[in-house]
Amino acid sequence: MKLSIAYLALFATCVHAGRPKLSISVQDGNFDGVDGLNPTLSWEGSSNNGDLDVSYGIESDVRPTSDLASLPKSVWGKVKTDVSGWGVSARADIDAQDLSAADVEVDADNSDADLAIRLTASAGSSGGSVKTVEATKGMDMDGARITINPRYNVADEQADIVLGYNNDATDVKLTASADSQEVVVSHKLENTGIKLTASADSQEVEIDHKIDNTGIKLTASVDNQELTLSQQLNDRDRVSPTLNSNGDISVEWERTLDDDSRLTATVKPNDSIDVEWNDGDWTANVNMPISGTDITGANVHVKRDLVF
Repeated sequence: MKLSIAYLALFATCVHAGRPKLSISVQDGNFDGVDGLNPTLSWEGSSNNGDLDVSYGIESDVRPTSDLASLPKSVWGKVKTDVSGWGVSARADIDAQDLSAADVEVDADNSDADLAIRLTASAGSSGGSVKTVEATKGMDMDGARITINPRYNVADEQADIVLGYNNDATDVKLTASADSQEVVVSHKLENTGIKLTASADSQEVEIDHKIDNTGIKLTASVDNQELTLSQQLNDRDRVSPTLNSNGDISVEWERTLDDDSRLTATVKPNDSIDVEWNDGDWTANVNMPISGTDITGANVHVKRDLVF
């Protein structure tokens, strides 16, 4: 009962803090009752106390039960402050059904030094341990942005470094460790974007070209090639067929409705039909697996965001 009172106290604090955000999701419905709908409620709030900015939240099941302690799924809290020119924040995420451990993230950012440090760890009744440590150093040089990001995974004893270069038209990202190296190069022209990804094991190129109401996207690697043609038919309708080298075909149709709401349907023959309807705070997704001309089932996910 003490645990239930703690969760109720957290909820009351969030509401008192003012204007928490709540989202209710009804997903994967077999519709055999409330449990089959799996409704989920989440809310969050924030406040400040002197130099401390505090934010917090909880996610919970919504179903009839006399065991209130079984409803919460997860609880999180975050504290942020400034210390000698450093913006420091710490966040803890806790499984509400297992309060013996927490996942912790600590971030420190110094804008004057253009330096950021991040540490992830686990903490609990049996002790704590550091999972990962990384730092990011940025530099501006001749109109370009250069970043150096060394990372170390303590648990796996694996280290790598990510080097980044960006200017108005070109972005380069190199990731290197003792065992592997990968480079990603992106370049933008007036109507065309080109992206190349290369490592010792694979290479892939992506070309995205747009002109007037037509878009062409080609993604090609040694094992697979895929082409998408996108045509804006009018102010409301867009059609995008996709074909790959395995013979798979899909067609996406997007229609803009009134008040900026949107309906998107994607058909993959002998695989599935997916429909998404977005209407402001409402989002509904329907997935229907198909075999030939038969619809073999339906999965429904409905989400509503409410702001008080």
